[in-house]
Amino acid sequence: MKVVVASTPEQEQFISELVDYIYREVFPTYFTDEYIEELQKLDVLIPKTEGLYNGTLKEAFQLISSMQAIIAVIETVSTEDISETHYEIFEKNTSILEEYGYNFPFSIHHFSHPREEKLSCYSKPTSPFVM
Repeated sequence: MKVVVASTPEQEQFISELVDYIYREVFPTYFTDEYIEELQKLDVLIPKTEGLYNGTLKEAFQLISSMQAIIAVIETVSTEDISETHYEIFEKNTSILEEYGYNFPFSIHHFSHPREEKLSCYSKPTSPFVM
């Protein structure tokens, strides 16, 4: 018999917040609104219901760390050249997301050149008075 500890509700909420951060902060920097809409239709970063992610403590930690590592690499790559280390970290963490059923069909090269136009309906408003 094996005892497994379930993830906490806070961890599950944090995973959702990281996915939201990627959609609201990262994707608009590199992709058009139309493309982001297509990504949502393709269930990018939406877990498959096939039971690949069981909600254990270990899996939640791996998902959180992988998303944080991918975000860190993407935000670093936009200001400097892609090194072999960046590539390895990105690929390793992308494969962890895929292992748990989170579709993330990108290579690091998709995030090497930010868009010129940063306005997006997916971005967070800069003021609480803007709707």
